[in-house]
Amino acid sequence: MASFPEFVNENEIAQARLIANLWTPAAPFEQKSGRETWTVAFAPDGSYFAWSQGHRVVKLVPWSLQQNKLCNDEHNNTGSKSPRKQTGDAQRTLPEEHTIDCGDIVWALAFGSSVPEKQSRCVNIEWHRFKFGQDQLLLATGLSNGRIKIWDVYTGKFLLNLMDHIEIVRDLTFAPDGSLILVSASRDKTVRVWDLKDDGNMVTVLRGHHHWVYCCAFSPDSSILCSVGAGKAVFLWDMEKYTMVRKLEGHHHDVVSCDFSPDGALLATASYDTRVVVWDPYTGTILLELGHLFPPPTPIFAGGANDRWVRSVAFCHDGMHIASIADDKMVRFWGIDEDCPVEVAPLSNGVCCAFSPDGSVLATGSQDGSVHFWATPRQVSSLQHLCRMALRRVMATSCVENLSIPPKIVNYLTYRMI
Repeated sequence: MASFPEFVNENEIAQARLIANLWTPAAPFEQKSGRETWTVAFAPDGSYFAWSQGHRVVKLVPWSLQQNKLCNDEHNNTGSKSPRKQTGDAQRTLPEEHTIDCGDIVWALAFGSSVPEKQSRCVNIEWHRFKFGQDQLLLATGLSNGRIKIWDVYTGKFLLNLMDHIEIVRDLTFAPDGSLILVSASRDKTVRVWDLKDDGNMVTVLRGHHHWVYCCAFSPDSSILCSVGAGKAVFLWDMEKYTMVRKLEGHHHDVVSCDFSPDGALLATASYDTRVVVWDPYTGTILLELGHLFPPPTPIFAGGANDRWVRSVAFCHDGMHIASIADDKMVRFWGIDEDCPVEVAPLSNGVCCAFSPDGSVLATGSQDGSVHFWATPRQVSSLQHLCRMALRRVMATSCVENLSIPPKIVNYLTYRMI
């Protein structure tokens, strides 16, 4: 198990660098809803940042234009992506801030963009109420009343209302392939699949969870979905057939967050059992355990109120770093080849985190409604790691194992050496 070695002192680990903060304003209806920032999200192209600033409100910030404004001079040159150039009919004015009142507490956010080649799976495609073009950028918001509301990011206008869940919508994720397939995870114990290119009609319900579902995440190629929840549940689903392909077992408490690595070869899950577990999603093998409590707790203690509940986990887009938020008031940056954090920083009441598309910034949300931005540890990717990621994007673990190459290289390509 990879946790803090006995000789490692957290106070001696490098301090993560805070870049900037966003604070939630006071609201006249503060007593009607909480002020927690339950979720933060970046648009896939880096053009917008969204955060649920509490009080039923979502703030849309043009990240690509305001990153330098938010960051200090030391972090101005982070290499963030510029907004897409648009010509002809698609040309738009510069991105603008939008404040959206969703009407209820916002628990989940997800950005989705359309690719015209990705057609709806709907049989009747002759007429649709909405025709989402290449320039479309949508924001999905999951609410406390079970509804999912869809918004146009560029205008802030409301588009669709999806109403099949009967409990809190705890998480949302769009398929990365531009198909506008949306998946929602809810406390009603279901995972639902929606097709926004078919006017938001529900495609299917993925059943298998016996308790609350906390989080869901697509693999980078959109073929696999991971859903996690209460009762130690980690499920993998085939999104072509909408069937369960694997149940991963190894956690001792509720599993509340999950994320795939950029090449899809690794899956990180965060649990109240004080650990982040890194899996091989193709085999179900545990490759790495990142412990937030030393010495490692017994399964009985880990399965209870241990004061080290891990709330959120995110994979950096460089494929080399993982971020985690825990109840010990710390944010941690881990290297995939390290047995302890490479950087840490104090963070009170953190509940969520997400990396920017270029991987240079981590955004964290807190129970007081604030958002904090942290600089990702700087590390130049080795040529070996870049080649491994390129290969694993197109090859499953079994395919790598069948290659006629030395076992040591097989172990490296399958991340067994981390």
